[in-house]
Amino acid sequence: MAAESKDMTQDVTDNNETTSSTEAADTAAEASVAVAEKPAAAKVSVGKLSAKQLIEAFEAEQIAAQAKDHPDIYVGDTVRVGVRITEGNKERIQPYEGVVIAKRHGGLNETITVRRIFQGIGVERVFLVHSPQVASIKVERRGKVRRAKLFYLRDRVGKATRVKQRFDR
Repeated sequence: MAAESKDMTQDVTDNNETTSSTEAADTAAEASVAVAEKPAAAKVSVGKLSAKQLIEAFEAEQIAAQAKDHPDIYVGDTVRVGVRITEGNKERIQPYEGVVIAKRHGGLNETITVRRIFQGIGVERVFLVHSPQVASIKVERRGKVRRAKLFYLRDRVGKATRVKQRFDR
């Protein structure tokens, strides 16, 4: 009697193993179909890259995909930034002109701080250079400065806020 119960448990175990293996094969086939239907989001090969290298590769791909031809922007330049404004279902481009007083970060995350005087009040805006909200950037005038950040312009009024023009760039 004990021998018969051992044989029955083996048969039940064998049946469970075959059932689970066929279920696993079905799920693997479904997964491969799901992967085949899903479009490839990134074209970066992941094989043995460190996290930093993976992020750099992704950022390089994103910058190349945008393919914006922004000019070289330096601190002290007077720039005109075309900003996309959405009002209801209409979209327009509004120019924002001022002096670049700071640049931060680099690559995909590069930002510029542009300062202008509007109705006698200093207004600063920070623009993400590679943002879809930035339609265009045009350098109106090159500035000759000796600082990386021009925060001292905040304290100045009128003609004291002028920046000398640079002609060699």
